[in-house]
Parts: sequence; C-alpha cells; structure tokens
Amino acid sequence: MKRIAVVGAGISGLSTAHFLKDRYEVTVFEKESQPGGLIKCRRVNGNLFHTCGGHVFNSKRQDVLNWFWSKFVREEEFEKAERNSVVFMDKGRDSLEYDTIPYPIENHMYFFNTTVQQAFIGDLVNIIKYENVEPSNFEEFLKGRFGETLYKLYFQPYNEKVWHRNLKQVPLSWLEGKLPMPTAQEMIYNNINHVQERAFVHSSFWYEKMDGSQYIADKLAKKLNIHYNTLINKVEVCKYGGVYINDCFFDKVVFCGNIKDMVNMIDGIDLSVYKQVIADLEYHGTTSVFCEIDKNPYSWIYQPSCRHESHRIICTGNFATSNNDASILENRITATIEFTDEISKEFILDNLSRIPLHPKYIDHKYNQYTYPIQNTDTRDVIQKLKKDLAPIGFYFTGRFADWEYYNMDIAIGAAMDLCKLI
Repeated sequence: MKRIAVVGAGISGLSTAHFLKDRYEVTVFEKESQPGGLIKCRRVNGNLFHTCGGHVFNSKRQDVLNWFWSKFVREEEFEKAERNSVVFMDKGRDSLEYDTIPYPIENHMYFFNTTVQQAFIGDLVNIIKYENVEPSNFEEFLKGRFGETLYKLYFQPYNEKVWHRNLKQVPLSWLEGKLPMPTAQEMIYNNINHVQERAFVHSSFWYEKMDGSQYIADKLAKKLNIHYNTLINKVEVCKYGGVYINDCFFDKVVFCGNIKDMVNMIDGIDLSVYKQVIADLEYHGTTSVFCEIDKNPYSWIYQPSCRHESHRIICTGNFATSNNDASILENRITATIEFTDEISKEFILDNLSRIPLHPKYIDHKYNQYTYPIQNTDTRDVIQKLKKDLAPIGFYFTGRFADWEYYNMDIAIGAAMDLCKLI
C-alpha cells in the first residue's frame, strides 16, 4: 500500500486522513499536542472555552452529512438546536441600553421607528430599480442588496469592526454561504409576514453534548496515526517521484496547514513565482475572550455598537449544559466575545465594562489566522499552484491552505472533493 502524509490535524486534515485511509497508509503530522486546529476547545475552571469561534455542525451537502453521521451517533452524542440570533442595537450613543432585533436584521425592520422604516422602504424601491447592477466590492454589495439605511445602521459599523478596513477594499469572494441573501421582494414579504430566517445553513445545527467541537476532533483522531508535537520545516521532492518528510518517504502529501508556510517548506521544485504573491496575502486574527454573562436565550449576538470594539458574542453556554461548570450561577452562562486582531488584557477589560450582559472575564486566546482576505486574483493563483503541484503528488486543502472562509462542513466537503482526485 502506498504511503501518504497529511500535514495538519485540524478538521481538514482529520477528514482527509479518513477519506484516504482505506487506499493509503496514512501518517498525520501535527505541530500541536492535540488535534483540532481552529475547532479546538479547552476547559477553564470546568467551563468549556471554544478558543476560536463557537463551532457547530450542519451542512447543505448530503454527502457531507452522510459521512459525518457515519462517524458519530447523532442522537447519543449530539443535540439539535434552532439558531436564535439577534442584533444588539444601541438606543443612543451614550446609552448602555440596547434594542434586541432578531437576526437577520433586514427581515425585522418593523422593530424600528417610523423614520427608519420609511427610509428603508425608499431604499427597497431603489434596490428593485437597480437590482441588475453588479457590485465590485463589499460596500457596493451591501448597499445594493440592503440599501443605504441598513448599511449605515448595521452593516457598515459591524463589518468595519470585523474587517478593520474600508469595506470598499473587501472583496466579494468570501460571501458564498455566509449571509442570508434575500431579494427586495423577499425582504418586503418577510417584514409584512414576520417571517423567520430558515434558509441559512446554520439556522438549525447539531452540537456535541460533551466537550464541544473538540469532541469531534478527538473522536476523528482516535484511529489515525498522528505524530503530535511535530513541526515540518521541509518537504523534499524526489527526482523520480515521492517526497521525504522528516527523513520518511511518502508517495504523496496532502497539506492542510497555512499556505504561507507551505510554499517555503517545499524543496526540489521552483515556486519562486508564487512566493511573493502568497507572502502578500492578507488576513485577520481574532482575540476570543471567554466570559461569564447574564443568562439569555440566544446563540449568537451581533454587535454593531461604536461604544466597544467587540463584534460578536457567541453564547456557547447555551449550546450544551455541560459547557457550564456547576460554579456558574443559575442566572449566568459562559460565552465567547470576539475582537478582531490581537488586543491586551487591559484593553479587553476596558471593553467588557461597556458591553451588555455584564460580562466577567475568565480567559482569552489570540489566534493569528482566522479570517483569510482574498484579492481579486487569489483563487486563480491558488488553482494554478494546485495544478503545478499535483503532478509531483503534492496536494492541499483547508481554510488557510485554500485561503477560503470555510466553515467546518465546507472544509470537510473540500477535503472530500480533493480526495476523490488523489
């Protein structure tokens, strides 16, 4: 049986290893001491901390669902939940009070005052009039899809927090599957009839009863040959096929780490034409702040407020009762509050004092790579690199290998599609 190396034991690497293990002798290399990558969790004082985001599972792809549930016992290991997400809108610039608007906000404009509603209706008329105009950047998309009123009220302040840049500089490629995409007619209908959003892939989701997304990583890792605490500095391409990794020969490699590292570790093939382009790829990191907050019924809370820098609260304490230690009071739950890029504890504590639900700091974690930012030619460059590397038996997939804004299920699907070609 031929040997294949998988570099990285995040969700992409773990699923890749499973897809290939019946056809290859698979060895997984992981630089950390545990699997999971961006879906890792840890316990802090008995409470479950999603160190990057709050990962849940569902998919629009039936083949992904079928594979996933072949690895887990759905009713025993998971709970199904309905997404209950809201937007916290400030009542005033200097007020600590807020209005709770159901997500997505464009379906619930009837919560706003008459002035806002009338402006929104005027925007919808213009949207219908110019709906065939193609946007060239994120700002144009948001204004063209939702109108000036909602853009200034919510989409601009929220997304500028997330992206830390002028929205004209944000490309459109990341959007697929990430936002509800109603037409003007649908927004009118939804507001008149008070329709709740159910088309979004995670409008309902499955969540692990114990240990969150770390449970997924740990179970997928169990029957795999994984070398932990192993840093790969060089992949040596052999003249007559195959590669050497840490003095071990492999017929093929699937890289599931960061493409910025990948192009510098491959030795034996000239990738100079790609190195600067890939070195210039932009990204954002996330500081995830683990807190206690006031008990609430929500799953995600979006925060466009200019009073603080956080953009989202993920109420992971509501996902499973096991996420909260017995020491958490009955009127409190645990949650993760997200800030773009790296911030100090002092800055965190200052912001927490201005964030609703009385957050109390427990811990925090900075992840350098969380949001890949594409340029107009990023996908073309990466596809060309894939074509150049495939003949030597080198393949790659994953959020930061493909430089795509993958959710967990999309990452699994991308790995599935790649492994059919190997």
